[in-house]
Amino acid sequence: MAGEITSIVSQLGLTPEVFLILVIFTFVVIAAIVVVVVTVPILKIYPYLNPISRVRARKGRLLTEKQISELVETSDISEVENYLSGIPDYSDIAEGESVEKTLDTKMGETYDVVARLVPKDIAPAFKVFSKKSDISNIKSLLAAKAVGLNQDETSNLLIPTGKLYEDIERLTDVNSVNDVVAGLDNTEYANVLSEALPIYEEKKVLLPLDSALDKYYLQSLLKARVVPSEANTEILYSYLGNQVDVANINLIIRAKADKLDYDELEPYIFNNGYQLREWKLKDLMESEDILGVISSLDGTKYAEVLNAVVPQYNETGSIDVFEKALNKFLSEAAHTYSMKKPLGIGPIIGFLTLKEQEIHNLKVIARAKREKEFPTSQLREMLV
Repeated sequence: MAGEITSIVSQLGLTPEVFLILVIFTFVVIAAIVVVVVTVPILKIYPYLNPISRVRARKGRLLTEKQISELVETSDISEVENYLSGIPDYSDIAEGESVEKTLDTKMGETYDVVARLVPKDIAPAFKVFSKKSDISNIKSLLAAKAVGLNQDETSNLLIPTGKLYEDIERLTDVNSVNDVVAGLDNTEYANVLSEALPIYEEKKVLLPLDSALDKYYLQSLLKARVVPSEANTEILYSYLGNQVDVANINLIIRAKADKLDYDELEPYIFNNGYQLREWKLKDLMESEDILGVISSLDGTKYAEVLNAVVPQYNETGSIDVFEKALNKFLSEAAHTYSMKKPLGIGPIIGFLTLKEQEIHNLKVIARAKREKEFPTSQLREMLV
């Protein structure tokens, strides 16, 4: 064998030393390729390892179906409070605040925690979720001043979380909607509120201001999307895009229920959706009624979702069936995404969606238990 190798080396005109160097170089190149092939996937996974372990720990503390069922069977809001106070994550549920307010605070804190956990390249998108608390507080502040609530009454409406909570809380003693807008002059919401203020002053309804805030949130959500370059960012792109489309569809359906025409509706729609582009949104807004909106969605993934509940709408006349169906679609889509990338963004999206569902269900239960003898069967249908 050695003689054959020596013969081959001699035929190639190589000295033994040169041949040895070539062999070593070849092995080095092969080893480098192996290292790259093995290392690149690990480097892509590594930034997600700590976030995944953290959200999985939090996922383990989510309420079980059995616990939700037991809450549904409680007799009143006091029993709900007592039940939740025995669960570590909700042990402070009855400490002076309403259940719903405490739950909103918990959700706001969850958005903040997740935004701090996720890798830096996708963090901006999750930081946008944290704006929900500030936007909710601004809406509450505007509503309070529109009806003349005093400082204490206004403070009771605010959720004690969010980047701007202290600034918003300081505005609880102002006298009017105009004062609120002026007081937010140095915030990111100043321009959108100032532009909508003349319409409010003309019509004396809060819809222009509220819708301007919603539109700004959706715009921020789309701006924060990372251009899809690999599986994680592709999933995030779709996840956020679905939310923008669903928000637009819900708004259009509500507007058609209120008999608003295109000119009245158009200012409040964010015309740069995901699957629903500007021309499609224009078609939806120009539809005669709710069923026309759903018909115009043919060819999109939302058509089947909404067509499935049209019989319920025809029977009840309630547009809530469409919102529930779209929320279920978002949940199922998020679950699909969570399974696609178990060592990436998947568990993060999965946890966040399940937490949103939990908070939603607990708020629905709390509101139902404030009413005497609210039908349990009806309550179960309201849960997601």
